[in-house]
Amino acid sequence: MTNEFEIVFEGEFPGTPEQVWDAVTTGTAGWLFPDPESGSSSEEKVAEKPTRHVEREEGKDGWFNQLEQVIEPRGEGKSYLRWVHSGVFAEDWDAQYIAATKHTEFYMHTLAEYLEHFAGKPVVYAEIEGPPESQGPGAFEPVRTALGLDTESDAGASITVDLPGIDGSTVVVDYADNFFIGLRTDDALYRFFGRNAFGGPVAISVHHFGAATAEALRAQWEPWLRGLYAN
Repeated sequence: MTNEFEIVFEGEFPGTPEQVWDAVTTGTAGWLFPDPESGSSSEEKVAEKPTRHVEREEGKDGWFNQLEQVIEPRGEGKSYLRWVHSGVFAEDWDAQYIAATKHTEFYMHTLAEYLEHFAGKPVVYAEIEGPPESQGPGAFEPVRTALGLDTESDAGASITVDLPGIDGSTVVVDYADNFFIGLRTDDALYRFFGRNAFGGPVAISVHHFGAATAEALRAQWEPWLRGLYAN
């Protein structure tokens, strides 16, 4: 099919092959989002722990979505991961490809952060989506302003924030570009998504490795995010 795509990301990650395998198979709530609920049509096609895993979902007229992970040991507690996402975009191929590529880069960075700081720890995941007003051009700027950042902020900087649940805390800016921002605390990864650039609303995901519930996290962050677009 002419609308097939393939996105490849590969690089060295902290963690043994077993740790990386666990992260990309059963531990996705720690850095991506939770595994699909039961009833998903995805099928595990290859499971050669800890070196290769393939999962594929198929649909009508040749449609498919597939993830393949190949993992190699690198010694000193590190691994090399080749991540291949392939499938079919039904429409808006260029826009979807750019969005998927940018998201893949951010998710792979978050995977490295998870493996470095939180691998194997119990996690609570919450996602908060912004209001319709957060879909327009420039809609990610209120988030950046509220965090006290600009496009020149260097990843690795430590900043003091006034944010839900971490008011007055010093956090690490582990990622910052025009589309995404990542913050890390001692017990959580906070991810900010400028999906307005790809036609969607701005969103936040929280991967919390301490005492928290998804309901409490959403109750904290939803008013904050919606408040940025209230005027």
